[in-house]
Amino acid sequence: MSAPEVNPEVAPEVKKLLSILKGEMSRKEIQQKLGLKDEKHFREAYQQPAVAEGLIEMTVPDKPNSRLQKYRITPKGIALVNKRK
Repeated sequence: MSAPEVNPEVAPEVKKLLSILKGEMSRKEIQQKLGLKDEKHFREAYQQPAVAEGLIEMTVPDKPNSRLQKYRITPKGIALVNKRK
């Protein structure tokens, strides 16, 4: 059995994150768009799984805690979004 390139078992939270991500956005901007207040919940349910799956990437990967850190959708993430339409 060969694994598909885009994992169909993406969490609903991650799908929601991908659907609102436009260009490069900071964590705060993404949280506001999603209507989320809890930073820890956002990191654990949305941000970390999306980064781990390779669906979003950091603009400053060498400094994950940089105040200038932003996130953008990867080609893999774009493929997933387009597949859902």
